[in-house]
Amino acid sequence: MYALWLLFSLYGLACVWLCVKWVWIVQRPAPGGIVPLHFKISVIIPVRNEATNIGVLLNDLQKQSLAPVHFEVIVVNDASTDETESIVRDFSRTKVMDLKLISLVDERVSSPKKRAITEALKVAGGQLIVTTDGDCRVGEKWLETIAQTYLQTGARLISGPVTFLGEKNSFDVFQTVEFASLIGTGACLLEGGHPTMCNGANLAYERAAFEEVGGYRGVDQIASGDDEFLLQKIHQRYAEGIYFLKNKDAIVHTQPQENWRAFYRQRVRWAGKWAVNRRVATMIAAIFVFLVNVLTFILLAGVIMDKGQNVGINTILMVKFLPEFLFLSLIIRFLGKQTLIGYIPLVQLFYPLYVLFFGLAAQQKGYEWKGRKLR
Repeated sequence: MYALWLLFSLYGLACVWLCVKWVWIVQRPAPGGIVPLHFKISVIIPVRNEATNIGVLLNDLQKQSLAPVHFEVIVVNDASTDETESIVRDFSRTKVMDLKLISLVDERVSSPKKRAITEALKVAGGQLIVTTDGDCRVGEKWLETIAQTYLQTGARLISGPVTFLGEKNSFDVFQTVEFASLIGTGACLLEGGHPTMCNGANLAYERAAFEEVGGYRGVDQIASGDDEFLLQKIHQRYAEGIYFLKNKDAIVHTQPQENWRAFYRQRVRWAGKWAVNRRVATMIAAIFVFLVNVLTFILLAGVIMDKGQNVGINTILMVKFLPEFLFLSLIIRFLGKQTLIGYIPLVQLFYPLYVLFFGLAAQQKGYEWKGRKLR
């Protein structure tokens, strides 16, 4: 029992540390600021079969408060089999913003997304690279907020917040709360000097820094991780140049997975990059979280069996759940999802089973993504 108390107390203290760290993160950028005439952003959007969404995203980009002279948009069509390319071509005829289209042939490569970004960089003219996905929505001040943060801080890499579009069912709610925990934890660890997570749907980095660290060289054989491996490479070179953009104007909204099968494939894909991450601190943290959640699953089973009458077990569980709830509440509120706070306890009860399942699923090799089998 002493070992349980120690383990769960450490987890609870870690959640309290995350809460404190989140509150301490400075909101950027400072008000005002002039964008130099020479400054330019290259927005890179790798897409495959996004006919339903890409037009909406391009409309969002057309409405940006940042002057059109300061950014270009490069859509990389990765051999889509739907109308994605024709939609982008039709949009480019409006000439309202600087829009380029790159069409890739369907080749067997280890990491299609890294290839797409690398091809876009060959024609990109911006000093700051911003990436997002074809199924995302961005606010009018998105690029302006990123630009001002970069100009005011001299950041080498900026990690932005991401959440899901309107939830339609309990499955969407679970995804939003679970994903909020990843965004919040990634932000706090980044600000604490131990970056482990970011999201390519809202990521900005200096082109010079990308080239300085060799881009994706050394990780290009890994299907996923275009975001996190780059984060770690840039952090190794520029430890003080990494920032999380804690600003609601910078939030990117993306689509939740529509069904369990798609969700499973996504999480296995993510697990693929975590499985090859050999950083000792990251591995220890992952094992620690996995162990706590496995034990939580066992303790919850015990609570059900004794009808909640074991005060000791109940107290241990509260040591985990209460700080965890506080942290998730802070992140959910920042993301503008206050109405979902009441669902957090339900997600907390289900989460240990989720961690156990995907902790084991991560051991498999290969997965299917966007109609392709990758490994």
